[in-house]
Amino acid sequence: MPLWFFGCVAGKSEIRNPKSCSPGYDNHMPHVVTGLEVLLETPELIAGRRWALLANHAAVTADLDPARVVLAAAGTGKLVRLFAPEHGLDGIAQDMEAVADFGDPLTGCDIRSLYGSDADSLEPSSEDLADIDVLVVDLPDIGARYYTFAATMDSAMAVCDRTGAEVVVLDRPNPIGGAVREGGMVEPGFESFVSQLPVPVRHGLTLGEIALLLQRERYPQTELTVVPCQGWRRSDWLDATGLPWVLPSPNMPTLETAAIYPGLCLVEATTLSEGRGTTRPFHLVGAPWVDAERLVGELRDLGLPGIAMRSMRFRPEFGKHAGSVCAGVELHVTDRRTLQPVALGLHLLKTVHDLHPDDFGWRTDPYEFVSDVPALDLLTGSAAARSRLEQGDPLESLLEEWRIAVKDFDETLGGILLYR
Repeated sequence: MPLWFFGCVAGKSEIRNPKSCSPGYDNHMPHVVTGLEVLLETPELIAGRRWALLANHAAVTADLDPARVVLAAAGTGKLVRLFAPEHGLDGIAQDMEAVADFGDPLTGCDIRSLYGSDADSLEPSSEDLADIDVLVVDLPDIGARYYTFAATMDSAMAVCDRTGAEVVVLDRPNPIGGAVREGGMVEPGFESFVSQLPVPVRHGLTLGEIALLLQRERYPQTELTVVPCQGWRRSDWLDATGLPWVLPSPNMPTLETAAIYPGLCLVEATTLSEGRGTTRPFHLVGAPWVDAERLVGELRDLGLPGIAMRSMRFRPEFGKHAGSVCAGVELHVTDRRTLQPVALGLHLLKTVHDLHPDDFGWRTDPYEFVSDVPALDLLTGSAAARSRLEQGDPLESLLEEWRIAVKDFDETLGGILLYR
């Protein structure tokens, strides 16, 4: 795809060709160029303007230089402040751990945390955006609705819509590809920080495409510019792009973890350990009371595609069942092309529930600042999955309903998709 800026100004879309269409990389450089490096080659988009940056430590160049450093040094106007999503600018904080404001030693700018101790902390204040012309967003996403970075962008866009600040999104590839979508949509009454976006669970979009969708559906008066990647194809996973993998959060250490996360995150809604506190988060699932060998046998009998599994014992150092030996399953991706992570996650929960009905339990403490809706309902976007699990009903009818919802969603994406 050409190096275009895709602009949406007050509900009107246009494509603008920048002055330079060649970043000048040689054959030894990555063949996919991120929106960050496109902007570095064409800095006039924000030159002479006051701008803020919403990013974290994983927003880097192909040479692993931090976005905030290279942009501030590129003659791109005045960097006023930084905004950081969940886990903080340096990606240190664990899930649902409040992060305070502080100063950035690399740029000298103040950092405003957009993940504090209550729901009000999830969006910037109007005052923090009132003195800027442009909010630049560079957040490496992992392709799942409940991975909260895209929701943070949505919250920031809502405030920019009120203050009049322009939004510029520096796009990156979806690391688990953009050709497959899976899972249901969010029904009214089940909105939260993990169900904030109008997309399926595995959405198959880039952050820039999500921004265009939000501009169309929620913020038609917001001035939005998406700086696309060059050279990315929807079927490409990150390891086909030549770009480095930088873990975007503490429990997302590898691309394989990202591959199973859209389904294995559902374990967070239960009393099972999802492997936090181990070196294999989301690959390890269990509890002290699980019959590991029987669980693995039942899961293997399902013939789920793209995944292999073995019985496993592990001891989380923190999180659920910290310090206790858990029995359960370790998941190994064998074919990510056929893997259906959302179906895998639901089948795993159903199997544990059916094997251990007296021990299996749902999370009861607040989840992402919500205490009156079960966590599984927030993650899946409705009560349907939990109801079927509790009643012992087969999952196939629900999965088929979700496949139909994905097809309906696909039909709404005209003018949104930037890549083939």
